[in-house]
Amino acid sequence: MKDYIEERVLDIADYIIESNSTVRETAKRFGVSKSTVHKDVAERLMQINPALAQEVRKVLDVNKAERHIRGGQATREKYLHQMPTEG
Repeated sequence: MKDYIEERVLDIADYIIESNSTVRETAKRFGVSKSTVHKDVAERLMQINPALAQEVRKVLDVNKAERHIRGGQATREKYLHQMPTEG
């Protein structure tokens, strides 16, 4: 594995743990795709640092369990900010 990839993987892992960030937020922050973030933390990180990979997995599992709540909040915000149309 190239050094810059290994460094990115570790940076991404640290960021996710420190900020409880989602894959989508992390991808945006690092300027890579969601697929890249997922591959970095699911596959590459296990080869580099399995203990760190488990910590990241815990954060992502919590995020996954809560995503339906975040989605509902986003929808609610969307409709709260829309102007009612006159009929």
